[in-house]
Amino acid sequence: MPTRNTPTEKVSSKLFGVFCLGSYLLSLSYGSTFLLSLLIGSRGGNEHDAGTVISAAMLSTFLAVIFSGHLSDRFGAARSIALSGCLLIVSTLGFAMVPGYGNGLLCFGLTLGLGWGVFYTLGPIIVAMLVEPLQRARYFALLSGSMMSGIGSGPLLGRLATSLGYPVTTAFYIAALASALGAIIFWQLAPRLNARPNQMGATAVSRISLSSARAVLSSRAVFPIIMVGLGGCVFGGLSSFQTSYAALRTLDYSLFFLGFMGAAITSRMLIASIVVKRDPYIASCVLSGLMVVSVLMFQLLVSDGFSYLLAAIILGVGYGLTYSVINGLAANEAPAGSTSQSLLLFSLAYFVGVFGFPLLAGKLIVEQGMPALLYTVLAVAVGNWLITVGRLAWRSSRGKVAAKPA
Repeated sequence: MPTRNTPTEKVSSKLFGVFCLGSYLLSLSYGSTFLLSLLIGSRGGNEHDAGTVISAAMLSTFLAVIFSGHLSDRFGAARSIALSGCLLIVSTLGFAMVPGYGNGLLCFGLTLGLGWGVFYTLGPIIVAMLVEPLQRARYFALLSGSMMSGIGSGPLLGRLATSLGYPVTTAFYIAALASALGAIIFWQLAPRLNARPNQMGATAVSRISLSSARAVLSSRAVFPIIMVGLGGCVFGGLSSFQTSYAALRTLDYSLFFLGFMGAAITSRMLIASIVVKRDPYIASCVLSGLMVVSVLMFQLLVSDGFSYLLAAIILGVGYGLTYSVINGLAANEAPAGSTSQSLLLFSLAYFVGVFGFPLLAGKLIVEQGMPALLYTVLAVAVGNWLITVGRLAWRSSRGKVAAKPA
């Protein structure tokens, strides 16, 4: 008879590797949405139309985040993700096949939000259940690196397709196929993942309620939750309309995604394990500061391929590592017994930023031009950085008070 798993048993590298492969494949579907501005433009639409389609996903992600816990408790997290993969297949095929840029695309935007919301929410919860708290930040970094690889590969597939003479819709068809393979992987992984010990406790549940949300938002976990929403605005605003930005400056948009994806993946895979062992307050302050520097470069300094690539690399390092640090803070600063609920709210805040902000961004581009968008993104990035400065100042003041003699 096999020995019973102990709570300190390490996660198999092979098991986690397959888990990351499935995550990469499913993430291609979201990455393909960065081509929507280009696709809709070719059909007679503009950036505002693209932003409307992308932001439709925000509405459905609310439902996905709220009910993903119930779905997980009923079918298990892995098989819930497999089911969400079916929605991703439908959405990517819909983007490719529906003509024009009207209500049909809005429907598939809603479908994308449901599928991506369930997957993006339950993926970190599976990691939190598998990995003990001290190792979570490292494994979160590996998972998010895999997801970022898929997200970045989506627009690169579009660029490759057009350079070979194929339509941009080819990238959406490939994303649909990848989502199908990812769904199969998660369905097959379910029995092995369920056999692992639950590091969040045997009684931990994934569903969220008003009382649990109130408990999380009244704790220190509220700060990383706000930060991921603001970071999502920066990432969504720049990435969703990078094809328009590059066209205005006669640049190749693939340079942005190559630089951003390469930096985000490399930093998460190679540096994140070092960064997450450092003071998370200082690390988040420095890294969110890099995001501000990057936005300033896009606004003021980008003039050729090299400066364009450099700005993307700095954004990839700053955003990529900041996400890993604050993801760990959201899990570890949550009240006892509320880790999964904190991660649900973390995902919800991310979706509000990454899906909601493009609606404003597209409107700004059409009505006031690209500089207006860059100024707005800069304001958001500075606000995000100021939160980290405030947290450091608060901790320093508390340390001084504690050091005073009674």
